[in-house]
Amino acid sequence: MGYTCFELEEADGVAHVRLSRPDAYNSMIPAFWSELPEIIGELSDSGRVRAVVLSSTGKHFSAGMDLAVFTGGAADEAVNPGEGIRETGRQRAALRYNVLHLQQSFSILEQARMPVLAAIQGGCIGGAVDMVTAADCRYATQDAFFCIQEINIGMTADVGTLQRLPKLIPEGVVRELAYTGRRMPAEQALGYGLVNQVFDDHDSMLDGVHGIAAEIASKSPLAIHGTKETILYTRDHSVEDSLKYIAAWQTGMFQPGDMAETFAAKAEGRDPAFDDLGAIRRGL
Repeated sequence: MGYTCFELEEADGVAHVRLSRPDAYNSMIPAFWSELPEIIGELSDSGRVRAVVLSSTGKHFSAGMDLAVFTGGAADEAVNPGEGIRETGRQRAALRYNVLHLQQSFSILEQARMPVLAAIQGGCIGGAVDMVTAADCRYATQDAFFCIQEINIGMTADVGTLQRLPKLIPEGVVRELAYTGRRMPAEQALGYGLVNQVFDDHDSMLDGVHGIAAEIASKSPLAIHGTKETILYTRDHSVEDSLKYIAAWQTGMFQPGDMAETFAAKAEGRDPAFDDLGAIRRGL
């Protein structure tokens, strides 16, 4: 199906999700917030792809949330839901739920059963930082930069940056960026570990990131799924709790089939062939 904000391609177990509004710097209009979770959720639930490359088009990766979202009219529903509610407490309660909805639009990247690799060129601004910090890995071009733009427009970032970025780079660096709204260039982001690699240009970055995605796609998708789940759990829990978690995971999820296929393929001089994760069904 067609999307307003994205293009989607799939090949050899890798999905390429591409922001596709370059003339508007891929700003996040209201449609963005429903399309992204729809695309990633469907890819994850289907079990047919094993890695996702999230990239963009044009000069900048994304300018963040579109100003139209803040200026009323139909677009205002994206951040100020509850039309017809006049009492202040009820309006604010509705807004809280909508902020949670916006957060979930990016949390879906973490919750996906396959790794999501973000390929970033030019500006990664405001809401775009919220988005890429929810990805598994980040890669950048030489001209890329990151900016917690919210402070520059008089608000506190609220869709994930302040919660995830301190898990990725030193807290003092996060505080400086969040308090000042300064840009962090790609090489500095590499030095702090926010990005895995910096490429000369957009084309070489996409080639490199697709190569990494293909390597991931060649592994057991069940083992990759378990690895992602375990890393995420460990990020937010103690070592002891995390060890108990992986023990419980292995008790239920580890089966010898993929390991046997790995050994057989090696003995036979071929690449292993693993079944896809398979589709899951949410709800009734």
